[in-house]
Amino acid sequence: MPISMYQASVPVFLRALNNLSVIFEKAAAHPDAAAFAEARLAPDMLTLIGQIQRASDSAKGAAARLSGADAPSFADEEKTLADAHARIKKTIDYIKSVPASAIDGSEEKRITLKAGNSERHFTGRDYLLGFAIPNFFFHVAIAYAILRHKGVEIGKMDYLGRS
Repeated sequence: MPISMYQASVPVFLRALNNLSVIFEKAAAHPDAAAFAEARLAPDMLTLIGQIQRASDSAKGAAARLSGADAPSFADEEKTLADAHARIKKTIDYIKSVPASAIDGSEEKRITLKAGNSERHFTGRDYLLGFAIPNFFFHVAIAYAILRHKGVEIGKMDYLGRS
């Protein structure tokens, strides 16, 4: 049986977000945790908070675009690790609420992304596999890398999950 659009999206986002939630629990226990929110790998990169905001937006945006729903709007007001962790949990809750029946069959759905004055056009399949998932994992991986760089005791299995 072929993999469905739902199977290729929601469970993938949920697994990574749940793993990120566990990573954030470990980060919160670190003695320098208060300084992590504004940490970044390079001066021209987003902070840890910015990485979480973009990962959240990528996952909820993909679920919404593929299902034809409006994504919930989360104001980018997070300031602390606890705030970012709460955003991860809100994103998980939203993605869990999107039924498989709303996403399945969206392979050929026309998806348009607007960024400033430009637009990108995709089919649902190309959007999910060539943009949404890679963009999501870029931000999740950078968040992991920032925390690892700052001394949080996490490893590859924390990123991948243990299930």
